[in-house]
Amino acid sequence: MKRVSSKDLFRFKFLGDPQISPQGNQIVFTVSEIDGKKNDYTQRLYRYDGQVLRVFTSGPHDSSPRWSPDGNEIAFISKRSKEDGNDLMVIRTDGGEAKRFAHFKDGMASAKWIDKNSLVVLASQKITKKDPRDDVHEIERIPIWFNGRGFIYDKTEQLFLVKRNGKKQQITHEKGSISAFAPSPDGKSIAFVETLDTEHKPLISDIFVLKIGEEKPLKLTKSNMSIDNIVWSPDSKKIAFMASDLKNGTFTISQIYTITMNKRVKKICDVDRSKWNSVNSDVRVSNPNPFYWMGEWVYFTMTDGPNAKAYRVRNGKVEEIIGGKRNIDGFSVAKNGNIAFISMNFTSLGEIYLLKNGKEKKISRFNTNIMKNLKLSTPEHFDVKTSDGRHLDAWIMKPIDFDARKKYPTILEIHGGPKTAYGYGFFLEFQLLASNGYAVVFSNPIGSDGYGEDFSNIKGMYGKRDYLDLMEVMDEATKRFKFIDAKSLGVTGGSYGGYMTNWIITQTDRFKAAVTQRSISNWVSFFGTTDIGYFFTPDQLGGDPWSNFDGYVSMSPITHVKNVKTPLLIIHSMEDYRCWLSGGLQFFTALKYFGKEVKLAMFPSENHELSRSGKPLHRVKRLDLILDWFEEHLKER
Repeated sequence: MKRVSSKDLFRFKFLGDPQISPQGNQIVFTVSEIDGKKNDYTQRLYRYDGQVLRVFTSGPHDSSPRWSPDGNEIAFISKRSKEDGNDLMVIRTDGGEAKRFAHFKDGMASAKWIDKNSLVVLASQKITKKDPRDDVHEIERIPIWFNGRGFIYDKTEQLFLVKRNGKKQQITHEKGSISAFAPSPDGKSIAFVETLDTEHKPLISDIFVLKIGEEKPLKLTKSNMSIDNIVWSPDSKKIAFMASDLKNGTFTISQIYTITMNKRVKKICDVDRSKWNSVNSDVRVSNPNPFYWMGEWVYFTMTDGPNAKAYRVRNGKVEEIIGGKRNIDGFSVAKNGNIAFISMNFTSLGEIYLLKNGKEKKISRFNTNIMKNLKLSTPEHFDVKTSDGRHLDAWIMKPIDFDARKKYPTILEIHGGPKTAYGYGFFLEFQLLASNGYAVVFSNPIGSDGYGEDFSNIKGMYGKRDYLDLMEVMDEATKRFKFIDAKSLGVTGGSYGGYMTNWIITQTDRFKAAVTQRSISNWVSFFGTTDIGYFFTPDQLGGDPWSNFDGYVSMSPITHVKNVKTPLLIIHSMEDYRCWLSGGLQFFTALKYFGKEVKLAMFPSENHELSRSGKPLHRVKRLDLILDWFEEHLKER
């Protein structure tokens, strides 16, 4: 067995989007792996036919597989040529080559069958055409860009109907932003979710239903909710949807409702937990949020503390169907109730499982041998009682080859969000630190997801109770675990975790080194430069910079930058439109201006997802930079 290194990333396989066949006996899913020579990823479809698991498509960039209603074909999105955009492909399950049904030069987000001869596609479309030599951006609306997608001010998302003969027809002409859609089981209608006013009401969305062959969709909802996901009932008479009434802004927990075609709404699930997977990991691919209506049951994922589990609800009765101390990272349901799902935990990467008649069967073992040959540290849970009487989940990872007689430098890791959670997800970054002689502490302070709406609601309280929680986690850890060297502490985090890292080093000098990633240092500039800043910041801090200027300033780490004594490494992507580069640049410049020890590492052609889906060599470089910084500042030479 060997210690974990940053380059182990090149050996991992990343599984995603498990789709079970309508009959419940086959599974198709994506497998992403790294091509080291090209510094890129390949992604192919794999198929389990009930007995054998084998590669199903040639790639190199195949995604989003969807079974036809009869189970004889699979549609998927592919990028196989040098043309701009991507292709809608269809392949028969009994063999043969995949055929291209349609090409979308501005890209497509997803495709779903409406019947055995046609599919509905959500695709981008340029609003205006201009001379390709004209590279000037003339912008008249916000948001101007979106993380991972680039400029979006000149694009819109529309629905297209694609026939088997290749005929492509645009069926919506909406001025807002379509984010989700669902064809009805009877093939007569398409429901979709649209944000009508992305500038002034970006959190409000509505459900529309378009009958095939008609031009004007029917608006079902009253523009008073934020709607996340939709699915039809099997009889095509109702729609189930996830939605928040925004009573407490985005801190409000989404619930599950149904709505009829005559606009009658009924709440069917009101559990005080988020209906998606909020558990973090740095070694997985993005999965669609599962939402299915089979028989009388609606199926969904829910984050419960450090776990992401699969549930179903019927008439207000909620049942856990896949539980345990783990992270259910995507699933799908067949008509007979069989479920294909991906599961990971602290010491294993995601693999495919089949749930049949209440029994689980492990289908894939792409990463099993890799994990067996690595020395891994298993996190140990400990409870932290805070000074205001709450209890927090926290964990510590001992260094590899741990010796109880020794003292070890220790790193505090802080998750992003803030409304996400640490839990039963594998972290290469944590294992790398443990393999190099560090203890790692992580926790779910106030503001985290998985513990209910009141726990996550820190509106206007950034850097206050959450900061105290993190400090009390470290107090409890150093008190309980005598092997922690309290004189050699480090802190790091990304996004909100990067903000908190910046904040912490302006408030205390107990940490000897810090690494801030994709961070926020100035809330005022964050409001005006990022893809979500103009609505996220007022929602989180309370008011805009003109109505709450003092609050924005007081909660900005850059305001307190003169207090910093901790050596800081700043890691920032140059195309991070979620936490724009200006946050890292401003903090770096201010620290240099005041003569502080700081280093800035800027990653070109990367966005907010650097640690999760950046170019492989950049992901390795990021890990090495973090390790080198702590090696330099936390260990004696």
